[in-house]
Amino acid sequence: MNTQSNPGALAEGAPLPLIFVIEDDADVARLILAALKDFGFAAEAFATGASVLRRIQLEKPDLCVVDLGLPDMDGLDLVRRLTAESDAGVLILTGRGHTADRVMGLELGGDDYVIKPFEPRELVARIRSILRRRSALQGLPGNKRRRYASFVGWRLDCAANLLRGPDGVEHLLGTAETQVLRCFVERPHQILTREQLMGNRDLLPTDRSIDVRISRLRKRIEPDASDPTLIKTVYGAGYMFAADVSWA
Repeated sequence: MNTQSNPGALAEGAPLPLIFVIEDDADVARLILAALKDFGFAAEAFATGASVLRRIQLEKPDLCVVDLGLPDMDGLDLVRRLTAESDAGVLILTGRGHTADRVMGLELGGDDYVIKPFEPRELVARIRSILRRRSALQGLPGNKRRRYASFVGWRLDCAANLLRGPDGVEHLLGTAETQVLRCFVERPHQILTREQLMGNRDLLPTDRSIDVRISRLRKRIEPDASDPTLIKTVYGAGYMFAADVSWA
């Protein structure tokens, strides 16, 4: 691979991130695989949800690209299964124009979505953005990161994506939720923009993915999600986490 002609390629000798592409249209799957391999990813394609669920029992991908229109199961059900049964990131690829489908995909643990028809290079850029956010969240080898954050009776285990409530009940968060909550607890009492909370990704004015994640977090940790006191909206600026945080 010529890294000079491809500035986004991985450094020589670096392990290749493994991407599973779940897409029943063979032409679309070939297009995605070619783009991924050109930019230095290892990739496998699956035409059904059942086949990829069998595969993840043997090999764990870094990220899955999931088409919502699959022949054997609803793509949203597959997103839920993948986030429950693996630690892979999930990018939803959909031809559905309904906002409800995209919002539900994010609610079920999807990290991002792309609407068909799509530009392959944009798809790759979004995949790389998800992987960067996950790498920053999990920590690189040898990088000692603070793991446990406590605030108003809650305790977040950043390494395991577990949130323990004041009542002792544990909630398994999706990677996207954990990434946003970690941004908040690392910088309490600071205004954070939507771009900062999404890993500095350029957001379109119509992109509501961060709002979905904020809503989910409020429902989990706020005494009254309709009148939030922990995650405050700063109109025209972003959001602020209004709680003291201690680390262990």
